[in-house]
Amino acid sequence: MPPRKTQGPAAGRAASLAHVRALARESFGLAELRPEQEEAISAVLEGRDTLAVLPTGSGKSAIYQIAGLLLPGPTIVVSPLIAMQRDQVGSILGPDIAPAEVVDSLAPAPESQGTLAAAGERRVEFLLLVPEQLGDPERLARLQEARPSLFVVDEAHCISEWGHDFRPDYLKLGAVREALGAPVILALTATASPRVRDEIASRLRLREPRVVVGGFDRPNIRLEVDRFASEEEKDRALVEAVVGAPRPGIVYVATRQRAEDLAAALRRRGVSAVHYHAGLSRRQREESQEVFIAPDAGDGEVIVATSAFGMGIDKPNVRFVYHADAPESMDAYYQEIGRAGRDGAPASAVLFYRPQDLGLRRFFASSGRIEPAQVERVMQVLQDEDTAHPSTLQERTGLSRAKLTSAVTGLEDLGAVQRMATGEVKVKDAVADASRLAAEAAAERERRREGSQERVETMRGYAETSGCRRRFILGYFGEEAPEHCDNCDVCARRGSLAPRLAGKARFPDRSFVVHRDLGRGMVLRREGSHIVVLFDEAGEKRLSLAAVERGRLLEPTA
Repeated sequence: MPPRKTQGPAAGRAASLAHVRALARESFGLAELRPEQEEAISAVLEGRDTLAVLPTGSGKSAIYQIAGLLLPGPTIVVSPLIAMQRDQVGSILGPDIAPAEVVDSLAPAPESQGTLAAAGERRVEFLLLVPEQLGDPERLARLQEARPSLFVVDEAHCISEWGHDFRPDYLKLGAVREALGAPVILALTATASPRVRDEIASRLRLREPRVVVGGFDRPNIRLEVDRFASEEEKDRALVEAVVGAPRPGIVYVATRQRAEDLAAALRRRGVSAVHYHAGLSRRQREESQEVFIAPDAGDGEVIVATSAFGMGIDKPNVRFVYHADAPESMDAYYQEIGRAGRDGAPASAVLFYRPQDLGLRRFFASSGRIEPAQVERVMQVLQDEDTAHPSTLQERTGLSRAKLTSAVTGLEDLGAVQRMATGEVKVKDAVADASRLAAEAAAERERRREGSQERVETMRGYAETSGCRRRFILGYFGEEAPEHCDNCDVCARRGSLAPRLAGKARFPDRSFVVHRDLGRGMVLRREGSHIVVLFDEAGEKRLSLAAVERGRLLEPTA
């Protein structure tokens, strides 16, 4: 029998912790809630905007489901993927708990309209949508009629990772929330550094939010980086590693073609592998995902995928996550490796690394430069129109969608314009010096571009660190950590390195060096009176220790 909805505007906020625990136990089968779940639920029921950053597998969905049932009105849930929404509706919610519906943009119009009408009449408790569906005035009007009490943004890190590029609708969610009557907002994500947390809070216009951060450590996941001189050598090693590894597992790649090529290479070695990327049809993606998620995964022991795969995937027994290419940020890397070992059993996360691979990431991070003159064109159109839709701005300025998004976001960051819930952009105040404002907005966007480049360099730092990898990751997310974890490749080598580090050897194996002419590199091994160094640009070189010392050619580096 569905739990009885609490009545009255403040009734949900008065729910006791005992009531919360009873609902979790009786309706969701949760014997107990984690402290972070209880803290986030309590904050929402108190009427506090809340940002919960909890590791993959820690039960973030249960937070909004329990809080939503205890608040008096319906709950709007915004998440990036329809397939992910269906999983939540089908496996967790449903008629036995509360009415839940997905607004599917590909469904027949009468079906979508019926779902929205039911929401407007408050016959739906949980309504799940993607951000792009919230810009339609008719849909927005239906949702306003529903008078939601809770507005949930799932996978909230997408605001920072995607909102500035190919899904700008993420950047207007704060305005949508206000158009819906400013219900309590709950933002959920598995990965967000302090910088990303600040951006989420700013873009969603959170008001004195409660920020709940769970422990980021996943001690059952062994962290490793294997370094290679060539792509061919790296791919051969990756295929061999998958062939010999306990399965199921995930292999992440940077491009669609790599996903197809590596999946084919694995199949030739007898591994049941499927591929997944955004270039496939929706039906093809769903088939690959369903084959991999199946409990026995007999026809899909391994999925080779771009970053398009993984959000909302609930497969607890993934034994490895291998990266054939370095991702663009530590935030993305941590979320992806967090899909391994959710059952608590040992799992492995290995980055197959070649320094040159970061070139593609640097290229994407360095794109998106916006010139002051381009921002000024946008500002001039807005001053003429007062309010304009992005399509109008794009037509009047001649800018690409990406550059227009950058220009508007820069102006919004300075408080000059405001995004409306319908997607339109409105001038907030008259501007006396549009040229100066445009220059400031362009400079603000340049700082963001530089920040993207810094995140790529952080991935390089992780791959090349001579310290504990777990400590590196936890430090990035603002957590204290012991100097050694004893479950990463660096710590595993620590015992064998200790005698040499204690002696007079200046260049122990796996230490990092800078050559006067050849640049940065890593010492691979000692061969008698020589050392072999893998340089970032020059590749593998065998150097005479006597010549190195005599000419002071090498210096240790962090």
